[in-house]
Amino acid sequence: MRYFLTSESVTEGHPDKLADQISDGVLDEILRQDPYARVAVESLLTTGQVVVAGEVTTKAYIDVQNIVRGVLKEAGYVKSEYGIDGDSCGVLVSLHEQSPDIALGVSGYRKERPEAVGAGDQGMMFGYASDETPELMPAPIAFAHRVTRRLAQARKSGEIKYLRPDGKSQVTVEYENGSVKRIHTVLVSAQHAPGVSIAKMKRDIVKKIIKKVLPKKLIDSKTKFLVNPTGRFVIGGPAGDTGLTGRKIIVDTYGGAGAHGGGAFSGKDPTKVDRSASYYARYVAKNIVAAGLAKKVEVKVAYAIGVPEPLMVDVDDFGTSDVGREKLVRIVKKIFDFRPGMIIKELRLRRPIYKQTAAYGHFGRTDLDLPWERINKAAALRRYVS
Repeated sequence: MRYFLTSESVTEGHPDKLADQISDGVLDEILRQDPYARVAVESLLTTGQVVVAGEVTTKAYIDVQNIVRGVLKEAGYVKSEYGIDGDSCGVLVSLHEQSPDIALGVSGYRKERPEAVGAGDQGMMFGYASDETPELMPAPIAFAHRVTRRLAQARKSGEIKYLRPDGKSQVTVEYENGSVKRIHTVLVSAQHAPGVSIAKMKRDIVKKIIKKVLPKKLIDSKTKFLVNPTGRFVIGGPAGDTGLTGRKIIVDTYGGAGAHGGGAFSGKDPTKVDRSASYYARYVAKNIVAAGLAKKVEVKVAYAIGVPEPLMVDVDDFGTSDVGREKLVRIVKKIFDFRPGMIIKELRLRRPIYKQTAAYGHFGRTDLDLPWERINKAAALRRYVS
C-alpha cells in the first residue's frame, strides 16, 4: 500500500513563532525568579506593534518590554523593512492575576504536595513516537524542521546573504507498506532582499539548504523542489502576517502524524496539562519505541480540572507491537505516573527551559537536552514485558 504524508515547519522569524518565543521568554524569566508561579501568557504581533496579555500569579518582577525586544532582535528583526524592528516597535503589556477559582483547583500557591496537584484544566493530550527517524519522530516533520533550522543557520552565518528572518518549509514523504520510501516534494518559502532572482534562490536553497540536511538516499530524480512558488517574498514577518501564540500547534508536535488535543504549549507554566501532560505522553511513547516494544505508538491521556488522577490513559500501537495493546497499557500504568504534580517533579518542569522549544518543535530535538526526550525508562519497560 502506498500513501503520502506532508508536514510543515517555520523558522524562528515566522510571526507565529515570534509570538510563541515571546510568551515562553516571559514564562522563563518568571520561572527563573519564582518556580511556583502560575503563568498563562499570549502574544500578538502586527506591523510595528506587539501585544502581550494574560494571567500571571507571581512574586517575580520582569521587564516584558526587554524580553519582547530581545526575542525580535535575536530572530533577526533589526530593521523595520524586514517586517518589524526590535528597537523601535511598540509594546503593549496587559497582565493580571490568575482566576482564584482556577487556582483552588490546582493547589495552594507555593504550598503543594506533588501527588495532590490537580490538573490546571480539562482536556485530552497525546504523545507519539515512531522508528522512522533516529529521533523517533515521523519523517515528514523531522525533515521539515531540518530544512528550516538550516535556512536560519545559512542566514545568520551570512552563507546566503540575501535571506531574511521569515520562512517556511514543507516536506511530502511517500510511504510504502508503512515504511518511508522516498521524499516526494520539498517546498521552501524564504523571505529575501529585493532584487534577488528566483532562479538564483532556487539553486542556492536546493544545493545549500535542502540537499545539505535531507537523506540523499530518499531523494531521487522525481523529487520535486519548489522554492518561493509565488516568485517573490520580500514583505514578511509581522508586516506580512499577524502572529499569534499557539497558532502552530501541529508544527510544535508531530506534523499531523498523530492526534492533537487542541491545546497550545507556549506561555503556559507546567501546571497546565496542555503542556506538561503532552510532554509526558511523548516521554512514554518514545520510551516504548526505544525499548523495541512497538514501531509506532500514540499515548492518550485525559484530565478534569482540579483532579490529580487522569480520567483516561490509553496506548495505541497501530498493530506494530507483539506485546498487545492491553498489556502495554497495564505496563505503562505501572511504570509512569500521570498525575500532574508527579509529572512536574519527575521531569523537573519548574525550570526556565521553554523558550528554546518555541521554534523548530518541542519533540525530537537532538540539539537540546529536554527531559521528555530521554529514554531512561526503556530498560524498565523491557523488564516488565519479559
